[in-house]
Amino acid sequence: MPALGMNQDTGRLVAWLRAEGDVVARGEPIMEIETDKATVEVEAPADGVLSGITAREGDDVPVGRRVAVILAPGERPAAGAAAAEPARLPAASPLARRLAREAGVDVAALRGSGPGGAVKAADVPRAAPPPPERRIWTAMARRTAESWAAVPHFSLEREVDAGRLESWRAGALRTTPGVTITDLLVRLAAACLPRHPLVNGRWDGSRTVPGDEVGVGIAVAVEDGLLVPVVHGADRLSVAQVAERRRDLVERAHGSRLRPEDLQGATFTISNLGMYAVDAFTAIVDQPQAAILAVGRIQDRPVPVSGAVRVGRRVRLTLSCDHRAVDGARAAAFLTDLGDLIEEPATLL
Repeated sequence: MPALGMNQDTGRLVAWLRAEGDVVARGEPIMEIETDKATVEVEAPADGVLSGITAREGDDVPVGRRVAVILAPGERPAAGAAAAEPARLPAASPLARRLAREAGVDVAALRGSGPGGAVKAADVPRAAPPPPERRIWTAMARRTAESWAAVPHFSLEREVDAGRLESWRAGALRTTPGVTITDLLVRLAAACLPRHPLVNGRWDGSRTVPGDEVGVGIAVAVEDGLLVPVVHGADRLSVAQVAERRRDLVERAHGSRLRPEDLQGATFTISNLGMYAVDAFTAIVDQPQAAILAVGRIQDRPVPVSGAVRVGRRVRLTLSCDHRAVDGARAAAFLTDLGDLIEEPATLL
Protein backbone atom coordinates (compact mmCIF):
# COMPACT_ATOMS: atom_id res chain seq x y z
CA MET A 1 0.00 0.00 0.00
CA PRO A 2 1.72 3.19 -1.17
CA ALA A 3 1.75 6.47 0.70
CA LEU A 4 0.40 9.62 -0.97
CA GLY A 5 1.29 11.98 1.86
CA MET A 6 3.62 12.38 4.80
CA ASN A 7 0.82 11.99 7.34
CA GLN A 8 -0.96 9.08 5.68
CA ASP A 9 -1.31 5.92 7.79
CA THR A 10 -3.70 3.83 5.70
CA GLY A 11 -5.20 3.58 2.25
CA ARG A 12 -8.51 2.08 1.22
CA LEU A 13 -8.43 -0.49 -1.56
CA VAL A 14 -11.31 0.71 -3.72
CA ALA A 15 -11.06 -1.84 -6.53
CA TRP A 16 -8.85 -4.46 -8.09
CA LEU A 17 -8.64 -3.72 -11.80
CA ARG A 18 -7.03 -7.09 -12.49
CA ALA A 19 -7.76 -10.43 -10.84
CA GLU A 20 -5.64 -13.11 -9.14
CA GLY A 21 -3.67 -14.99 -11.79
CA ASP A 22 -3.92 -12.28 -14.47
CA VAL A 23 -0.87 -11.48 -16.56
CA VAL A 24 -0.01 -7.80 -16.08
CA ALA A 25 2.45 -5.43 -17.73
CA ARG A 26 4.64 -2.85 -16.06
CA GLY A 27 2.79 0.49 -15.95
CA GLU A 28 -0.65 -1.10 -16.32
CA PRO A 29 -3.19 0.03 -13.69
CA ILE A 30 -3.94 -2.91 -11.41
CA MET A 31 -5.82 -1.35 -8.49
CA GLU A 32 -7.48 1.82 -7.27
CA ILE A 33 -6.80 3.15 -3.80
CA GLU A 34 -8.34 6.00 -1.86
CA THR A 35 -6.52 8.05 0.75
CA ASP A 36 -7.01 11.35 2.51
CA LYS A 37 -5.88 13.09 -0.67
CA ALA A 38 -7.52 11.33 -3.59
CA THR A 39 -8.58 8.18 -5.37
CA VAL A 40 -5.74 7.08 -7.64
CA GLU A 41 -4.79 4.19 -9.85
CA VAL A 42 -1.72 2.19 -8.85
CA GLU A 43 0.32 0.73 -11.69
CA ALA A 44 2.09 -2.61 -11.82
CA PRO A 45 5.78 -2.09 -10.97
CA ALA A 46 6.86 -5.02 -13.18
CA ASP A 47 5.73 -7.51 -15.82
CA GLY A 48 4.40 -10.78 -14.48
CA VAL A 49 1.46 -12.56 -12.92
CA LEU A 50 -0.66 -10.92 -10.20
CA SER A 51 -0.68 -13.29 -7.24
CA GLY A 52 -1.03 -13.53 -3.47
CA ILE A 53 -3.80 -10.94 -3.13
CA THR A 54 -4.32 -10.35 0.60
CA ALA A 55 -6.72 -7.40 0.64
CA ARG A 56 -10.33 -7.14 -0.45
CA GLU A 57 -12.07 -4.22 -2.04
CA GLY A 58 -13.14 -1.85 0.73
CA ASP A 59 -10.33 -2.84 3.12
CA ASP A 60 -8.35 -0.12 4.90
CA VAL A 61 -4.72 -1.23 4.66
CA PRO A 62 -1.75 0.21 6.59
CA VAL A 63 0.79 1.98 4.40
CA GLY A 64 3.63 -0.33 3.48
CA ARG A 65 1.73 -3.59 3.97
CA ARG A 66 1.88 -5.98 1.04
CA VAL A 67 -1.44 -6.46 -0.74
CA ALA A 68 -0.19 -8.65 -3.60
CA VAL A 69 2.92 -9.82 -5.41
CA ILE A 70 3.84 -9.95 -9.08
CA LEU A 71 5.55 -13.18 -10.03
CA ALA A 72 7.81 -13.65 -13.03
CA PRO A 73 6.65 -16.35 -15.46
CA GLY A 74 7.23 -19.73 -13.83
CA GLU A 75 8.05 -18.19 -10.43
CA ARG A 76 6.32 -19.44 -7.32
CA PRO A 77 5.69 -17.46 -4.10
CA ALA A 78 8.48 -17.77 -1.56
CA ALA A 79 7.74 -20.06 1.35
CA GLY A 80 6.10 -18.16 4.20
CA ALA A 81 5.68 -15.05 2.06
CA ALA A 82 1.95 -14.80 2.53
CA ALA A 83 1.08 -12.50 5.41
CA ALA A 84 -2.55 -13.53 5.43
CA GLU A 85 -4.95 -15.90 3.74
CA PRO A 86 -5.22 -14.70 0.13
CA ALA A 87 -8.44 -12.91 -0.62
CA ARG A 88 -10.34 -14.83 -3.25
CA LEU A 89 -12.01 -12.23 -5.41
CA PRO A 90 -14.99 -13.20 -7.52
CA ALA A 91 -14.25 -13.48 -11.24
CA ALA A 92 -15.32 -10.23 -12.89
CA SER A 93 -14.15 -8.00 -15.69
CA PRO A 94 -12.50 -4.68 -14.74
CA LEU A 95 -15.44 -2.81 -16.30
CA ALA A 96 -17.93 -4.88 -14.29
CA ARG A 97 -16.03 -4.10 -11.08
CA ARG A 98 -16.03 -0.39 -11.86
CA LEU A 99 -19.74 -0.33 -12.71
CA ALA A 100 -20.58 -2.30 -9.57
CA ARG A 101 -18.57 0.08 -7.42
CA GLU A 102 -20.24 3.13 -8.98
CA ALA A 103 -23.69 1.56 -8.42
CA GLY A 104 -22.88 0.62 -4.82
CA VAL A 105 -23.24 -3.10 -5.58
CA ASP A 106 -21.10 -5.88 -4.10
CA VAL A 107 -19.75 -7.72 -7.13
CA ALA A 108 -19.51 -10.90 -5.06
CA ALA A 109 -23.30 -10.92 -4.69
CA LEU A 110 -23.90 -10.90 -8.45
CA ARG A 111 -24.54 -13.95 -10.59
CA GLY A 112 -22.26 -13.82 -13.60
CA SER A 113 -23.15 -14.86 -17.12
CA GLY A 114 -19.58 -15.17 -18.32
CA PRO A 115 -17.36 -18.25 -18.52
CA GLY A 116 -17.22 -20.04 -15.19
CA GLY A 117 -19.76 -17.62 -13.73
CA ALA A 118 -17.58 -14.54 -14.28
CA VAL A 119 -19.44 -11.26 -13.82
CA LYS A 120 -19.66 -9.17 -16.98
CA ALA A 121 -20.61 -5.52 -17.32
CA ALA A 122 -24.09 -6.54 -18.51
CA ASP A 123 -24.65 -8.41 -15.23
CA VAL A 124 -24.33 -5.27 -13.12
CA PRO A 125 -27.73 -3.73 -12.29
CA ARG A 126 -28.05 -0.14 -13.40
CA ALA A 127 -29.39 1.04 -10.07
CA ALA A 128 -28.81 4.62 -9.00
CA PRO A 129 -25.73 4.77 -6.80
CA PRO A 130 -26.19 5.58 -3.14
CA PRO A 131 -24.95 8.93 -1.81
CA PRO A 132 -21.13 8.88 -1.89
CA GLU A 133 -19.19 8.49 1.30
CA ARG A 134 -17.21 11.62 0.42
CA ARG A 135 -14.14 10.44 2.22
CA ILE A 136 -12.01 12.92 0.28
CA TRP A 137 -14.21 15.82 1.39
CA THR A 138 -14.09 14.66 5.01
CA ALA A 139 -10.33 14.33 4.85
CA MET A 140 -10.04 17.77 3.26
CA ALA A 141 -12.12 19.26 6.06
CA ARG A 142 -9.92 17.58 8.66
CA ARG A 143 -6.65 18.66 7.01
CA THR A 144 -7.70 22.30 6.62
CA ALA A 145 -8.98 22.42 10.20
CA GLU A 146 -5.71 20.97 11.45
CA SER A 147 -3.69 23.42 9.39
CA TRP A 148 -5.76 26.40 10.53
CA ALA A 149 -5.41 25.34 14.17
CA ALA A 150 -1.72 24.41 14.11
CA VAL A 151 -0.16 26.81 11.60
CA PRO A 152 0.45 30.44 12.61
CA HIS A 153 -0.88 31.94 9.38
CA PHE A 154 -0.14 35.40 8.09
CA SER A 155 -1.08 36.87 4.73
CA LEU A 156 0.37 39.48 2.39
CA GLU A 157 -1.59 41.08 -0.43
CA ARG A 158 -0.50 42.86 -3.57
CA GLU A 159 -2.47 44.22 -6.52
CA VAL A 160 -0.57 44.11 -9.80
CA ASP A 161 -1.02 45.19 -13.40
CA ALA A 162 -2.12 42.12 -15.39
CA GLY A 163 -2.19 43.77 -18.80
CA ARG A 164 1.04 42.23 -20.05
CA LEU A 165 0.11 38.89 -18.52
CA GLU A 166 -3.07 38.85 -20.63
CA SER A 167 -1.10 39.92 -23.70
CA TRP A 168 1.37 37.11 -23.09
CA ARG A 169 -1.48 34.61 -22.91
CA ALA A 170 -3.02 35.95 -26.12
CA GLY A 171 0.30 35.45 -27.89
CA ALA A 172 0.82 31.99 -26.42
CA LEU A 173 -2.65 30.88 -27.55
CA ARG A 174 -1.57 31.31 -31.17
CA THR A 175 0.90 28.44 -30.81
CA THR A 176 -0.39 26.54 -27.78
CA PRO A 177 -4.19 26.27 -27.67
CA GLY A 178 -5.66 26.04 -24.21
CA VAL A 179 -3.00 28.00 -22.32
CA THR A 180 -4.52 29.52 -19.20
CA ILE A 181 -3.60 32.30 -16.81
CA THR A 182 -2.91 29.56 -14.25
CA ASP A 183 -0.29 28.04 -16.57
CA LEU A 184 1.49 31.38 -16.82
CA LEU A 185 1.34 31.91 -13.05
CA VAL A 186 2.78 28.45 -12.44
CA ARG A 187 5.68 29.23 -14.74
CA LEU A 188 6.31 32.66 -13.21
CA ALA A 189 6.11 31.42 -9.63
CA ALA A 190 8.46 28.56 -10.50
CA ALA A 191 10.96 31.08 -11.84
CA CYS A 192 10.87 33.02 -8.54
CA LEU A 193 10.89 30.16 -6.04
CA PRO A 194 14.56 29.08 -6.37
CA ARG A 195 15.55 32.61 -5.31
CA HIS A 196 13.41 32.29 -2.18
CA PRO A 197 14.30 28.92 -0.63
CA LEU A 198 12.27 29.40 2.57
CA VAL A 199 9.09 30.09 0.60
CA ASN A 200 9.91 27.01 -1.47
CA GLY A 201 10.56 24.95 1.64
CA ARG A 202 8.61 22.88 4.13
CA TRP A 203 8.32 22.95 7.92
CA ASP A 204 9.56 19.65 9.39
CA GLY A 205 8.54 20.37 12.99
CA SER A 206 11.72 22.11 14.07
CA ARG A 207 13.11 23.96 11.06
CA THR A 208 12.45 24.96 7.47
CA VAL A 209 13.88 22.52 4.95
CA PRO A 210 14.45 24.36 1.65
CA GLY A 211 13.10 22.55 -1.38
CA ASP A 212 15.82 21.22 -3.67
CA GLU A 213 13.26 20.97 -6.50
CA VAL A 214 10.35 23.17 -7.55
CA GLY A 215 7.00 21.42 -7.51
CA VAL A 216 4.00 23.71 -7.96
CA GLY A 217 0.70 22.31 -6.75
CA ILE A 218 -2.50 23.45 -8.47
CA ALA A 219 -5.70 23.41 -6.42
CA VAL A 220 -8.37 21.56 -8.45
CA ALA A 221 -12.00 21.35 -7.34
CA VAL A 222 -13.52 17.92 -8.00
CA GLU A 223 -16.90 16.48 -7.11
CA ASP A 224 -15.75 14.96 -3.83
CA GLY A 225 -13.57 17.81 -2.59
CA LEU A 226 -10.28 19.48 -3.44
CA LEU A 227 -7.17 17.88 -4.93
CA VAL A 228 -3.73 19.41 -5.41
CA PRO A 229 -1.85 17.64 -8.22
CA VAL A 230 1.71 18.76 -8.78
CA VAL A 231 3.60 20.15 -11.77
CA HIS A 232 7.05 18.75 -11.02
CA GLY A 233 10.16 20.63 -12.12
CA ALA A 234 8.04 23.57 -13.23
CA ASP A 235 11.08 25.85 -13.31
CA ARG A 236 12.56 23.70 -16.09
CA LEU A 237 9.42 23.58 -18.25
CA SER A 238 8.25 25.85 -21.03
CA VAL A 239 4.80 27.41 -20.85
CA ALA A 240 3.57 24.89 -23.41
CA GLN A 241 4.90 22.02 -21.29
CA VAL A 242 3.29 23.44 -18.15
CA ALA A 243 -0.03 23.75 -19.99
CA GLU A 244 0.17 20.17 -21.24
CA ARG A 245 1.03 18.86 -17.80
CA ARG A 246 -1.72 20.92 -16.11
CA ARG A 247 -4.34 19.81 -18.62
CA ASP A 248 -3.42 16.15 -18.13
CA LEU A 249 -3.49 16.45 -14.33
CA VAL A 250 -6.88 18.20 -14.26
CA GLU A 251 -8.45 15.66 -16.62
CA ARG A 252 -7.18 12.73 -14.57
CA ALA A 253 -8.18 14.41 -11.30
CA HIS A 254 -11.78 14.66 -12.51
CA GLY A 255 -11.64 11.06 -13.71
CA SER A 256 -10.17 9.68 -10.43
CA ARG A 257 -7.14 8.53 -12.38
CA LEU A 258 -4.32 10.36 -10.63
CA ARG A 259 -1.20 8.37 -9.77
CA PRO A 260 0.51 8.55 -6.36
CA GLU A 261 3.39 10.59 -7.76
CA ASP A 262 0.94 13.18 -9.10
CA LEU A 263 0.09 14.19 -5.53
CA GLN A 264 3.57 14.13 -4.02
CA GLY A 265 6.41 16.61 -4.01
CA ALA A 266 4.65 19.99 -4.01
CA THR A 267 6.79 22.78 -2.57
CA PHE A 268 4.31 25.60 -3.23
CA THR A 269 0.63 25.81 -4.19
CA ILE A 270 -1.43 28.13 -6.38
CA SER A 271 -5.20 28.43 -5.93
CA ASN A 272 -6.76 30.48 -8.73
CA LEU A 273 -10.42 31.50 -8.51
CA GLY A 274 -10.09 34.09 -11.25
CA MET A 275 -12.67 32.30 -13.38
CA TYR A 276 -15.31 33.24 -10.78
CA ALA A 277 -16.58 36.64 -9.63
CA VAL A 278 -14.05 36.70 -6.79
CA ASP A 279 -11.84 39.74 -6.33
CA ALA A 280 -9.55 38.25 -3.69
CA PHE A 281 -9.46 35.56 -1.03
CA THR A 282 -7.15 34.02 1.53
CA ALA A 283 -6.13 30.36 1.19
CA ILE A 284 -5.08 27.95 3.94
CA VAL A 285 -1.52 26.66 3.87
CA ASP A 286 -1.23 23.02 2.82
CA GLN A 287 1.07 21.52 5.44
CA PRO A 288 4.02 21.01 5.45
CA GLN A 289 4.47 23.60 2.68
CA ALA A 290 5.49 27.09 3.72
CA ALA A 291 3.14 29.13 1.51
CA ILE A 292 0.17 29.19 -0.86
CA LEU A 293 -0.82 31.86 -3.39
CA ALA A 294 -4.49 32.83 -3.84
CA VAL A 295 -5.38 34.58 -7.11
CA GLY A 296 -8.56 36.56 -7.79
CA ARG A 297 -10.10 37.66 -11.08
CA ILE A 298 -8.50 40.07 -13.52
CA GLN A 299 -10.70 43.12 -13.94
CA ASP A 300 -10.72 46.80 -14.86
CA ARG A 301 -9.81 49.05 -11.94
CA PRO A 302 -9.07 52.76 -11.61
CA VAL A 303 -5.34 53.36 -11.27
CA PRO A 304 -3.79 56.71 -10.22
CA VAL A 305 -0.89 57.67 -12.50
CA SER A 306 0.97 60.98 -12.08
CA GLY A 307 -2.02 62.75 -10.59
CA ALA A 308 -4.47 61.37 -13.14
CA VAL A 309 -6.70 58.31 -13.07
CA ARG A 310 -6.78 55.70 -15.79
CA VAL A 311 -8.34 52.26 -16.05
CA GLY A 312 -6.03 49.27 -15.92
CA ARG A 313 -6.31 45.49 -15.92
CA ARG A 314 -5.54 44.49 -12.35
CA VAL A 315 -5.36 41.29 -10.31
CA ARG A 316 -5.01 40.83 -6.56
CA LEU A 317 -2.60 38.26 -5.16
CA THR A 318 -2.77 37.02 -1.57
CA LEU A 319 0.17 35.02 -0.21
CA SER A 320 -0.59 32.97 2.93
CA CYS A 321 2.41 31.72 4.87
CA ASP A 322 3.39 29.53 7.81
CA HIS A 323 5.19 31.94 10.12
CA ARG A 324 7.23 29.07 11.55
CA ALA A 325 8.75 28.43 8.12
CA VAL A 326 9.09 31.92 6.68
CA ASP A 327 8.93 35.43 8.11
CA GLY A 328 7.18 38.50 6.76
CA ALA A 329 10.21 40.12 5.16
CA ARG A 330 11.20 37.04 3.16
CA ALA A 331 7.62 36.37 2.13
CA ALA A 332 7.28 40.02 1.04
CA ALA A 333 10.47 39.75 -1.01
CA PHE A 334 9.01 36.76 -2.86
CA LEU A 335 5.67 38.48 -3.50
CA THR A 336 7.52 41.56 -4.74
CA ASP A 337 9.56 39.50 -7.21
CA LEU A 338 6.51 37.57 -8.39
CA GLY A 339 4.40 40.72 -8.81
CA ASP A 340 7.18 42.44 -10.76
CA LEU A 341 7.49 39.42 -13.03
CA ILE A 342 3.74 39.35 -13.66
CA GLU A 343 3.85 43.02 -14.63
CA GLU A 344 6.89 42.47 -16.89
CA PRO A 345 6.89 38.81 -17.93
CA ALA A 346 9.23 39.62 -20.82
CA THR A 347 12.09 39.62 -18.28
CA LEU A 348 11.54 35.84 -17.98
CA LEU A 349 11.49 35.35 -21.74
